[in-house]
Amino acid sequence: MPRYAAAWTLQPHVMTPLPNPNSTAALAGLRVVDLSRVLAGPLCAQMLADHGALVIKVEPPGGDETRQFGPPFDANGQATYFGALNRGKRSIGLDLSRPGGRAVVERLIEGTDVLIENFLPGTMEKWGLGFEAVLAPRHPRLIYCGISGFGADGPLGGLPGYDAVLQAMCGVMSINGTPDSGPLRVGIPVVDFLTGYNAMVGVLLAHAARERTGLGQRVEATLFDTGLSMLLPHAANWMTSGQTPQRLGSAHPNISPYDRYTASDGELFLGVVNDGQFQRFCACVARPDLGVDPRFTKNRGRIENRAALRAEIEGTLAGYKVADLCEQLMRKGIPAGAVNSVPQAFAQAHATHRQMALDHDGHRSLGLPVKLSANPGRPGNRPPLFGEHADEILTELGYSRTQIDVLRGEGMVLAGAARSPAAAS
Repeated sequence: MPRYAAAWTLQPHVMTPLPNPNSTAALAGLRVVDLSRVLAGPLCAQMLADHGALVIKVEPPGGDETRQFGPPFDANGQATYFGALNRGKRSIGLDLSRPGGRAVVERLIEGTDVLIENFLPGTMEKWGLGFEAVLAPRHPRLIYCGISGFGADGPLGGLPGYDAVLQAMCGVMSINGTPDSGPLRVGIPVVDFLTGYNAMVGVLLAHAARERTGLGQRVEATLFDTGLSMLLPHAANWMTSGQTPQRLGSAHPNISPYDRYTASDGELFLGVVNDGQFQRFCACVARPDLGVDPRFTKNRGRIENRAALRAEIEGTLAGYKVADLCEQLMRKGIPAGAVNSVPQAFAQAHATHRQMALDHDGHRSLGLPVKLSANPGRPGNRPPLFGEHADEILTELGYSRTQIDVLRGEGMVLAGAARSPAAAS
């Protein structure tokens, strides 16, 4: 018999309210167990934490692999990639392939509102933690959010999925780039990112339903579904016309002029979405002739004569500076903006005004993109070190000091990972 089972009577386990520094937030008191790794799941859990949820991050031996997705690394030796997705959480490292580790998770779930996982489909069932057969009967209020590449069934069911692969499979790469460049990956992990948002929406929908029914349910978010759902308007265009969407660079398939242009000192993006805006644009750049040219008066004509219109606009904008032109156009109700680098984007005064770059608890991070007037969220504490809160969490669950030592000694509760060699050098 393994040592951890020798004297395994836990202290009475009553979930008591924990201190919450954001007790007025919309999700204050919501308890979340985050078993996920990398991006979509951790992002979902972080957004819940930003709005008051109490999130415990359960990591496998060695920790979430994004801890090593660097350089750059922070002062604690953790990749900043990990830090961008895991603020406001507490961490415990557990070996879920072993009974003692799974016993801790089962104990955690007893008082949990939401469980988030992104294992390969079937993994939780293999461990005796499947939702329908085990967890739902035991914990009828539990909201179980499973994130995967393709779902559990169907021709691709159970297979692994990663953002760039799904961008390729779902046609996203096929419409990104220019005719000469070939298909290109979108420069941010957009499928992962939006899957995290879809998962969060699903959790909140299930939470709203639970308020009426008293019952939790399974929430499923897949990268495959998300990747296909992003194809607007390209999929709708193809479904109607039968024509395969092509790469247009920065241009829009249904609107013109809606593209990137070069001015005298840099580049800007011009977003004219209706005929009235086009007329105002022509007046602003002293080209009233374009506004009465029969090729360009209507959007359909501007699409059909896209190349000719682009040549006229490029020649005209060569006489303007980006900042001055964008200011003039925006004040006239014509969307236009400089094509900024990442540092330039965050140097904008409006980025500061909107609090989209934060320095909180010694951790620099992105701000909250959703802002509530009555129940504002705020970023939680710095991202946790691996296993940083293990003893604290186990004590709350009713484990004695002796039992905690046994779990650690048997390797089912993991000690903190060593600093990254890259960070330590």
